[in-house]
Amino acid sequence: MSSDAAAESTRHRPRTPGAGGALEHLAPGYFALVMGTGIVSIGLHEVGARVPSLVLLVIAAASYAVLWVLYIWRAVACRTAMLHDLRSPEAAFAYFTVVAGTDVLAVRLAAEGLLRVAAPLVLFAAALWFVFGYVLPWQVLMTRDGEPILARTNGTWFIWAVASQSLALGLSVVEPAAGLPGDVVGLLAVLSWSVGVALYAGIAVLVLLRIVHFGITARQFEPPYWVAMGAMAIAVVAGTKIVQMDSTPMIDATRVLIASTVAVFWSFCLWLIPMLIGAGVWRHLVHRVPLGYTPALWSIVFPVGMFAVASLNLGRVDKLPVVEAIGHGALAVAVLVWALVFGAMLRHLLLGWIRGRRQPA
Repeated sequence: MSSDAAAESTRHRPRTPGAGGALEHLAPGYFALVMGTGIVSIGLHEVGARVPSLVLLVIAAASYAVLWVLYIWRAVACRTAMLHDLRSPEAAFAYFTVVAGTDVLAVRLAAEGLLRVAAPLVLFAAALWFVFGYVLPWQVLMTRDGEPILARTNGTWFIWAVASQSLALGLSVVEPAAGLPGDVVGLLAVLSWSVGVALYAGIAVLVLLRIVHFGITARQFEPPYWVAMGAMAIAVVAGTKIVQMDSTPMIDATRVLIASTVAVFWSFCLWLIPMLIGAGVWRHLVHRVPLGYTPALWSIVFPVGMFAVASLNLGRVDKLPVVEAIGHGALAVAVLVWALVFGAMLRHLLLGWIRGRRQPA
């Protein structure tokens, strides 16, 4: 969830001081921390950097556990704030990071051979994807508070497509241990991949209409718009994994189609990157929007890491050395971006803790 969107979402709620206030205003999209850390760990594993990859896996798993505690705590202690976010067009779709974070962590665990842990996580993510996929859009589209919904679309909406693709990726990886017939797993993998592609197209149209009809300021062009690239990148990774799955009727029927689209999707990702970098220059250098830590910055880490993994996978599967080399370069950038954002997060949390200690009881 973007910082401006968060401010908009919470503007009608009084701020509670101290830890209670931090919990009440916990960003719905904070599971992007798990997504970003997990995908960079996967990329490092792909290139054989085992120790750094394991360190990031531990961080991702610990973050996943802590965030679940905080989210459940918030649901109980700050129920009104949570329900407000669930019904907010600016905030609701950020909850799909829970699905994507679960799947990305499962994929990384599967790479360590922990299929008995990864498979239940993917099935859990599938249940969340099914529930969220119907409940959250309904809540948003039925919102009637006097403000046009189209004007409130933002980059977080693309996380819905990411969640669908993450499920396809997870199913393709844990297929042997899923406990379901191969035909069912193949059907679900293709279904979630196809739904993700369709959702991406629909959301892209809505976001473009928002920009054309209502415009967008430099302050509004926030990090979650990077998910527009990340959603395509994860479609590439999921697609390359699906075409490598064992033969089933659904896999066989779509294998050629999926294999022929992933290179197109990767090319679109590559085309988007200069545009997104340029938007960042326009936002921070031209219009001097301050660059400080917000949870939304994890929405940059994940797309950059996912593009790196997509490039590595596509380069190896289709024997494209140039694409694989781009993946190695992108992974180095992803590690740097992760380190900067992770360090900024630790500094932000430390300063918040110090301020909390100084406040009178």
